[in-house]
Amino acid sequence: MRKIILKAVRIIDANSKHHQSVRDILIENETIIKIDHSIEDPEAQLIAIEDLHLSPSWFDPSVSFGEPGFEDRETLVNGIKTAGLSGFAQIGLNPNTSPVTDTQTGIRFAQQYNSSQAVEVFPLGALTKEAKGKDLAELFEMQQAGAIAFTDYKQPIENPNILKIALQYAQGFGGLVQSYPLEKQIAREAQVHESLNSLQLGLKGIPAFAEEIQIKRDLAILAYTGGKLHIPFVSTKNALQLIQEAKADGLQVTCGVAIHQLFYNDAVLHEFDTAKKVMPPLRDEEDRLALVAGVESGIIDCVTCDHLPRKPEEKHVEFEHALPGSVGLESAFGALNRLFGLEKTISLLTQSRKVFQLQEFSIQEGQKASLSLFLPNEDYTFSEQDVISSNNNSIFYGEKLKGKAIGIIHNNQLLLKQL
Repeated sequence: MRKIILKAVRIIDANSKHHQSVRDILIENETIIKIDHSIEDPEAQLIAIEDLHLSPSWFDPSVSFGEPGFEDRETLVNGIKTAGLSGFAQIGLNPNTSPVTDTQTGIRFAQQYNSSQAVEVFPLGALTKEAKGKDLAELFEMQQAGAIAFTDYKQPIENPNILKIALQYAQGFGGLVQSYPLEKQIAREAQVHESLNSLQLGLKGIPAFAEEIQIKRDLAILAYTGGKLHIPFVSTKNALQLIQEAKADGLQVTCGVAIHQLFYNDAVLHEFDTAKKVMPPLRDEEDRLALVAGVESGIIDCVTCDHLPRKPEEKHVEFEHALPGSVGLESAFGALNRLFGLEKTISLLTQSRKVFQLQEFSIQEGQKASLSLFLPNEDYTFSEQDVISSNNNSIFYGEKLKGKAIGIIHNNQLLLKQL
């Protein structure tokens, strides 16, 4: 990437002395060379966009594409492009492919474009072989190849001894184990949150305690083994309380939440819109408000768009037969910015790196240029025109969002939407 000057950009970085300042920024050879009121360089590419803001680049810890095996859902190339144009310079890529990412070879396949694209992929390896929950996968070997955590994506660890052994083994190399919070024997084949609403809809419900029982079990195992445990996709008030108590007791436990869980409750299901079928299911308003409060207080360590493309034939069917999931990269910034405001949103989009022990970035002279570019003040209604993914199964259609990402500077490359 040749020299770039970003003209009159507002810097959002609470760790920088330039926070909330409007400055010119000169970037050369992946490094921020100069930050000043006015910078001129005839050899530099000029980027001047009205109301352009930037921050340290964003990271999402739970993104799904499809390749290998499900390229008709999403390819690596288009998925990476979608992430970058949505403001994400780094993503944690889930292992829910075919074959499942449970070997060094699978990890390296997921990283194959890291040297040539603006977006950096950090694979998550499967915790068990083929994500079947029976035998541990090659955890150490996958970490050596670049895996940042281990998860059988949205498959609960039914055998408690598997979790025990995984936590004990992973301590030897600082590995992070994830456990999806669901007691499968209680949930069975249910579709939505169990409540008066599910009765009215005539759909089988998953009670909140199916999540909480699993978390109680997992935390008891963690207390015995030690190690590091991450609980993704928390969705209930009582689950958060359990995690808060475990943290207070000194356990190394972190948790995450999907952005749509912060935005919606199960009342939106009355039209049987399969775009709003997700797992864990949308819960009631009390749970939603508890999740928002958990984000505000810091009990929740990560937010994720939980990007999960589905083909039309997997969504355009009766509600009971539709597969759960929504694309989310394109709507993540606008949804969070509407809920929490700009500074908190940027904090949420960058803080997950701490959980996964990734390098953090700051906007300072001499630092690596890893930046997300965005227009935070644009109010709009999210529509299919905003979707870059190969499939357009978004939960946010028709929703009023605030702010749009327009690109990134990372890996010595610029990726920018055409405005």
